[in-house]
Amino acid sequence: MTRYIFITGGVVSSLGKGLASAALGALLQARGYRVRLCKLDPYLNVDPGTMSPFQHGEVYVTDDGAETDLDLGHYERFTGVPAKGTDNTTTGRIYTSVLQKERKGDYLGATIQVIPHITNEIKDFIREKENTAEFVLCEIGGTVGDIESLPFLEAIRQFGNEVGHNRALFIHVTLLPYIPAAGELKTKPTQHSVKELMSAGIRPDILLCRADRQIDEEERAKIALFCNIDRKKVIPAVDVGSIYEVPLTYHREGLDQQVMESFGLKDIPNLDLSIWEDIVHNIKAPEGEVTIAIVGKYTNLADSYKSLNEALTHGGIANKVKVSLKFIESQIFESEDPETHLRGVHGILVPGGFGERGAEGKIRAARYAREKKIPYFGICFGMQMAVIEVARNLCGLKNANSTEFGPSKEPVIGLMTEWIRGNSKEKRTEQTDLGGTMRLGSYPALLAKGSKVSQTYGKSEIRERHRHRYEVNINYREALEKAGLIFSGLSPDGSLPEIVEFKGHPWFIGVQFHPELKSKPFEPHPLFVSFIEAAVHQSRLV
Repeated sequence: MTRYIFITGGVVSSLGKGLASAALGALLQARGYRVRLCKLDPYLNVDPGTMSPFQHGEVYVTDDGAETDLDLGHYERFTGVPAKGTDNTTTGRIYTSVLQKERKGDYLGATIQVIPHITNEIKDFIREKENTAEFVLCEIGGTVGDIESLPFLEAIRQFGNEVGHNRALFIHVTLLPYIPAAGELKTKPTQHSVKELMSAGIRPDILLCRADRQIDEEERAKIALFCNIDRKKVIPAVDVGSIYEVPLTYHREGLDQQVMESFGLKDIPNLDLSIWEDIVHNIKAPEGEVTIAIVGKYTNLADSYKSLNEALTHGGIANKVKVSLKFIESQIFESEDPETHLRGVHGILVPGGFGERGAEGKIRAARYAREKKIPYFGICFGMQMAVIEVARNLCGLKNANSTEFGPSKEPVIGLMTEWIRGNSKEKRTEQTDLGGTMRLGSYPALLAKGSKVSQTYGKSEIRERHRHRYEVNINYREALEKAGLIFSGLSPDGSLPEIVEFKGHPWFIGVQFHPELKSKPFEPHPLFVSFIEAAVHQSRLV
């Protein structure tokens, strides 16, 4: 029997509903339950694939090629359960599906309304998870009171009534702001948020109260009284130093115990959370420190590189060192000497991105890393910029460039026109729509025997997740390899370069895929472990 836990949020956005869902999922797993996590996003976009990283943060890509909300990355990192495209939907996708059914005549001429047609579509999305896990945790994006969220709240209200209270639980995440002038935490925003949720017909079973300091018993009792809830079910969610402490702190505060009690399930008094204790210990008691420069174009919003930041942390955990990140806007290098900003760093990483802005700065960062023998990690766009750098400066191809930026006389990077996915051939042209048309999802690659990447992975074939429209032009392979840039990973048919590495360099690797999407604190990605290991070695040379 599948039980459902719905996580809503109020007062303000960015309270950590996704993190709360992921941490609770990890705690339920520790009890031996199978979990699945999903998210309902209220925005009208069909998916976040064409949304600006400055507005929405990173796009998280699943193995099956779906472009989803970044919270699905939290779900995977905390539970290890691979996310699927069917674990994330949006208002845009819900309405698109309903309107397509109406056009086909599926509703037999009925007047299409939010209730029941939109809410039924939302419930069908949730109901698809039945029997796929013992617990399905469903996060509702946005905040209670948003006009966009109303159909989702109504749908989960109906769903809760349909499956019964013994199979549905509502957790509300809210904020207790501290007012310095008053010298106290204020409970009124939480009271109003719960009132707003109850006006939608949902009475929260558990309150998860975010605060930047301890919540005393008097405040918990006040919240319980005014929100008509058992005091034990008012759970403090106090800020912590690392997100990987959250499962431990939630367990100490009794969140998972209250979930068990609400469902009438037997609790486990001495739950083994040693895996999280070890992770937190390595984070809090590192044996050294390295500094990694991230040279990108979305550096003003940390969530733009959320999975990347976490994967670097995972590499640090594996090497028992603290990883300090130095974000650098790549455009700076187009007018300033990279030495000014990169002197003393132990590794340089150029992440994925789109568009010409800042590209020349990334090329200069790659050159600096190559010439100064500093560990370099180019991911997707970062790999392409490294290839352009070598082509220009070592192969004599002064006009080498990417056709993403316009027509090129020497297109070492070009638009992918076709590739194999499963048993079918995918095709693209310059006129193809942008949304959902990239090479997306998990694809295999064969690694060259004796290469650094084959040693790092410890295998000859890998599968990694992709999200790109442009690819290194295989026709330039001979010239690039003569210059020292080895094509150490290729698609099985040998037509698509997946990995390059520079011969004779301590650690210079570019990958066309996004390895950060598969890294977890308890299972760090081998490339990030190796990159941070190289950075540790570099720190001893400086």
